[in-house]
Amino acid sequence: MSFPDKVYTSEEVQAAKALIDQGYKHNLVVEGDEAFKAKVNQTLDLIKTTGYYDFLRTYVRKIFEINGITQLRETEAEIWANKFAVDNPVDAASLFIQKAYHMKEYLEGELYYGGNAEKRSVAKRMEFLKTLKDKTSDPTVQKECERLLQMWDESSLAF
Repeated sequence: MSFPDKVYTSEEVQAAKALIDQGYKHNLVVEGDEAFKAKVNQTLDLIKTTGYYDFLRTYVRKIFEINGITQLRETEAEIWANKFAVDNPVDAASLFIQKAYHMKEYLEGELYYGGNAEKRSVAKRMEFLKTLKDKTSDPTVQKECERLLQMWDESSLAF
């Protein structure tokens, strides 16, 4: 059985979830101009450093460049991202993990949007940044992880 083209109806969601439960992983595709693909590949290298790459490709099949607002497209299992979203590979990596977590909750029938869901996904994003900071040997990446963690920690005080 192949992964559904769309993940919208209850049958499509159940089929996708069944495949994932059996260990299905997407062959992650990146579409966009050369600069976008280069930035996304830097981002994916950081995700691989943490060991989160299989998590990402479990829930996301494509990262697609758009000239609009960056978003998870649940019904396509795709991240639509603009060039600004991938300009900082460390931030982009944490964003992609946050979006994959949203997709996971969507497939599991959880409430994947709104205040409590946002808190959970931000916690996953921060967990990823902590892991990247610990696993990378690049001091520039470590410093950026620290900056982003502080920013997310301060913004979470509003919740």
